[in-house]
Amino acid sequence: MKKETQAGPLHELPADLRKALFSTSKVKAAWEDITPLARNEWICWVTSAKKEETRQLRIARALEDLGKGKRRPCCWPGCPHRRPSAKKWFK
Repeated sequence: MKKETQAGPLHELPADLRKALFSTSKVKAAWEDITPLARNEWICWVTSAKKEETRQLRIARALEDLGKGKRRPCCWPGCPHRRPSAKKWFK
C-alpha cells in the first residue's frame, strides 16, 4: 500500500478529504509526512462533524493547519474510536 493512501488503523480516507488534501503539493507532502495514527486523527476529526457545514469548515482548517506544519488536530481529545469504551463496537 502506498504511503499517501494509508488512512490509519480504523478510518478510510473519504473522497472529499482526499481531494482537498491532494489539491496542493505542500499539504499533500505534509499529509504524507505524518504518521498513520496522526492521519487517522485528522480523518476522525473531519468525519465526526454532525453537520455538512462543520465538516467543510474542518476540511478547510485541516488544509490550513497541515500547510502550517501542524501534525494533529488542535484542541481535540482524540479519536473516540481508540478509547477503551469503544472496544465493544469494534470486535
